[in-house]
Amino acid sequence: MAFEGLTEKLSNAFKRLRGKGRLTEADVKEAMREIRMALLEADVSYKVVKDFVAKVSERAVGSDVLEALSPAQMIVKIVNEELTALMGGEDAKLTINSKPPTVIMMVGLQGAGKTTNSAKLAGFMKKQGKRPLLAACDIYRPAAIEQLEVVGAQLDIPVFQMGQISPVEIAKAAVEHAKKHGNDLVFLDTAGRLHVDEALMAELQNIKAAVAPDEILLVVDAMIGQDAVNAAKAFDDALDLTGVMLTKLDGDARGGAALSIRAVTGKPIKFVGMGEKLDQVEVFHPDRMASRILGMGDVLSLIEKAQQNFDMQKAQELQEKLRKNRFTLNDLYDQLSQMKNMGSLSDIAGMLPGVDPKMLEGANFDDRAIDRTGAIIQSMTPAERENPDILNSSRKKRIAAGAGVQVVDVNRLLKQFEATRLMTRQMNDPRLRKLAKKGRLPGMGGGMPRGGFPF
Repeated sequence: MAFEGLTEKLSNAFKRLRGKGRLTEADVKEAMREIRMALLEADVSYKVVKDFVAKVSERAVGSDVLEALSPAQMIVKIVNEELTALMGGEDAKLTINSKPPTVIMMVGLQGAGKTTNSAKLAGFMKKQGKRPLLAACDIYRPAAIEQLEVVGAQLDIPVFQMGQISPVEIAKAAVEHAKKHGNDLVFLDTAGRLHVDEALMAELQNIKAAVAPDEILLVVDAMIGQDAVNAAKAFDDALDLTGVMLTKLDGDARGGAALSIRAVTGKPIKFVGMGEKLDQVEVFHPDRMASRILGMGDVLSLIEKAQQNFDMQKAQELQEKLRKNRFTLNDLYDQLSQMKNMGSLSDIAGMLPGVDPKMLEGANFDDRAIDRTGAIIQSMTPAERENPDILNSSRKKRIAAGAGVQVVDVNRLLKQFEATRLMTRQMNDPRLRKLAKKGRLPGMGGGMPRGGFPF
């Protein structure tokens, strides 16, 4: 995940401050030096770092900080506030035209992921109740049109294309098509180049003049560091961008681009790509990102992920089943599937407050274990999933062979599932609750078997 190195270095700087009862200006100066080095190593622009440290230092040497009961916490608060301001302060929403369609022009260098991320954004807006149209305006890159049609089909979003004719004419025709067919959003997937050149900018300027887009979003690969900031400045000078979409923020990018783009261009980051899947796109929240950088977690984003991926009707049905002690392996499989849609376990853990990145490195977050558990359940017959008590040794051997695991793995899952059922029965039965308090609940030993489910 991006920012891991920065988070660790900032945490170390704050840890040294927390060990002091009162801070002196020398303590603050030393902490600022460490923060400066951490930001520079994260590939943040030198000028941005210089301005940022100056602002934090000015606030940190004030009497209300040096004389505070917990000065280290006050400095963390100041750094958090200044990081949030550096990245834009407030969420920047997509501009929606009161007279549809809203035209969104996607621009960027070749390889930044314009085509895939145009589809991602269209899919994101479709979930908001919009009727997007994807327009194939990249006539140069081999298979660009076919790629857009493939991702459009996966998201059930129509794609407008006219082959290898002028991109300006395609853009104009796409807008007219949207008006006639009731599409309220048009995403123009424009061509890119390996580097900024006059021909590329001239074509993009012609498209802009022809369709007057409501948004011009630059798609930038976070992995290229400061080059992302340079590209953003060049595109902004030529097109007057309205915002930025930062991609591959789930990789090992150092994160400097996210902290520099707003300060250098003045244009907000509106969306971030957090993975390769077509639903892994998020609105960029400066305050939440600042909290994650400082190791404070991002509980709000975690809640939103859960709301997007968990079916409320199924959750209510599950609650009723738990109340009536009718929880089955089918229900467990549904829960695992919805949990997997939220992303990797390490990413989810990283959103929790107080989780140290070093702790995550040492933790055994095996996402494949969820797949193995699902495979075991899927290798069972419907009757076996509903009533695992009928599983004898020969059935277990068949299930293990079908899932590509050992019989011991099947037994472990069944034991943990039975422990879960006993716990739910305990919650619903006052007599069992009393036995559990006395440590006399049969078969449980007072709780869940060590390790929980195998993930």
